Amino acid sequence: MDPTTPLLDALPRLPKAELHLHVEGTLEPELAFALAQRNGVVLPYPDVAALRAAYDFGDLQSFLDLYYACMPVLRTAEDFHDLTAAYLERSHRDGVAHAELFVDLQVHLANGIPADAVLDGMLAALAEARRTRGTTGGVILAVVRDRPVATAHEALDAVAHRVHDLVGIGLDSAEVGYPPALFVEVFERAAALGLHRVAHAGEEGPPSYVVEAVELLGVERVDHGIRAVEDPTLLALLVERGIPLTVCPLSNVRLRAVPDLASHPIRALLDAGVAVTVNSDDPAYFGGYVGANYAALVQVGFTAPELARLAAASVRASFADDARKAELLAQVDAWAV
Repeated sequence: MDPTTPLLDALPRLPKAELHLHVEGTLEPELAFALAQRNGVVLPYPDVAALRAAYDFGDLQSFLDLYYACMPVLRTAEDFHDLTAAYLERSHRDGVAHAELFVDLQVHLANGIPADAVLDGMLAALAEARRTRGTTGGVILAVVRDRPVATAHEALDAVAHRVHDLVGIGLDSAEVGYPPALFVEVFERAAALGLHRVAHAGEEGPPSYVVEAVELLGVERVDHGIRAVEDPTLLALLVERGIPLTVCPLSNVRLRAVPDLASHPIRALLDAGVAVTVNSDDPAYFGGYVGANYAALVQVGFTAPELARLAAASVRASFADDARKAELLAQVDAWAV
């Protein structure tokens, strides 16, 4: 028997929080075509097989082109419910007990979809997951950084009447050329509304983008952040302030931010004392939900105590309330292979 088999078999029982997950990135081809048929939307692919073949993209921009081409199938609250519910059901099988989901509201607003339809569908699915499986979580408004900054303000305007239904604000999409500094006013507004702040930085962008996210946007977590490993001063800052990174190993390999998993800086980040969490990013496109990301780390030598450390870090880095964190941390402590 493969010596890793017992550990791999035990992974679904390890409670985890998923903190870097784009709900639109969970759109599997089969659901994309079902929603397209429901809504009379014509996708630029003839069938599911052709769409799956298109997932052989070469870089972040080619992925984003495909990602946005599929989004018009999402039209109604029912669509956002079905998308979110499918993710929550699948991630539950991977041991995800708490999930904070990004949504690219600017794109949906531009597609003519009201903010209320987006939030109503997602929140209904989250409420069902909590009621039926005990999963907790929430929604993070992700600012699409390569769209005009004014549209980010418009997205905040669109949700201001129900800001209590959001967990936080984030910053995503194509990084290079769109530094965090561009979004200071947006994040100041979000903070005034009581939202937590996170931002993608240091995936394809330089370490200086991570510094800007921390110092200018006041983020509580950095999404990706792997290029922080290139700057010892930045690593020390992350450790000193206890700012976690939401790392997505399979995504980084798939988008060629790193050549392979063995070259991934996740262990170097951990060795430097940075709080690191493991997440799936856009799992329908990158071929791996969070369980597959943990399993991939097993294959490059991560041990059960190290995986438990990662899971505990995800719980601590979440925006769950203190009682929920304590409950999940106790479950992580009790996990055994």
